[in-house]
Amino acid sequence: MTPELRHLRYLAAVAEHGNFTRAAEELHISQPTLSHQIKQLERAVGAVLLDRAGRSVRLTDAGAAYLAHARRAVDEVAAAQRAVHDVTDLSRGLLRFAATPTFTPYLVGPLVARFRARYPGIAVEFGELSQDAMESELLDDRLDLGIAFAPPRLPGITAEALYEETLAAVLGIAAHPALPEAMTPDDLVGHDLALLNSTFATRHHIDSYLHDHGVSPRIAVEVDSIQALLEVVSASDLMTILPEAVTDTHPPLARIPLRPTMSRRTVTLLHPAEGHRSAAATAFAESVREQTR
Repeated sequence: MTPELRHLRYLAAVAEHGNFTRAAEELHISQPTLSHQIKQLERAVGAVLLDRAGRSVRLTDAGAAYLAHARRAVDEVAAAQRAVHDVTDLSRGLLRFAATPTFTPYLVGPLVARFRARYPGIAVEFGELSQDAMESELLDDRLDLGIAFAPPRLPGITAEALYEETLAAVLGIAAHPALPEAMTPDDLVGHDLALLNSTFATRHHIDSYLHDHGVSPRIAVEVDSIQALLEVVSASDLMTILPEAVTDTHPPLARIPLRPTMSRRTVTLLHPAEGHRSAAATAFAESVREQTR
């Protein structure tokens, strides 16, 4: 007997649950049927794949080695099915994309809304990732597209320039009714700042700007979340530095241009240089271009 895809799924389910009963429930088959199918697989492979002694079921050494390859086979078949489905009329499919955190407050929402309005049958999976993690996921076919900055970090990633991002001083309107036309690095010294912490690339960009101009402002609050930073600044007299477009989608906030301006960063659409591009990913890429044009 040649093992079939269902046998591989059955083995993976039993290994995950360590129990035939729970695995059978997940697979919606009876336990005797599941046991029979696993025995068929073991006969076909010519090795015992599961250790049934004791209260839980565990993979044998042979089973662990076999399952590692079996999972890759299941993933490849799933990728093949996705490719077939997605080349249809976009009435169904899956889009997997990610963005670095600074884009979430002002870009991700409008992008998803535009795409869903056009293609309601396509499911969207979004992740907020660092650029290094995003590019690795793209190369491993765990993402279709990413939004980050130029240049790409890893070979095998293609970057399409979308627009240039400008950072500005951002503050809450309620606490600052009178806004200056611009703000210099020296002006920043007179304000308490709330900034992203050093795990964010944006923070390193800000620190470089301040260092280059020889200023050390008062950093009152550091946060590890864009959303938290927006809430803090909206509700207090603290000032921050973020992409100026953030204020377009957050009315309680206002932006003040920095003089001299901080060096701009090129926002890019990332995708693998090789491999299949699904119809959903192609359509989303066009939506991104329209949104950011």
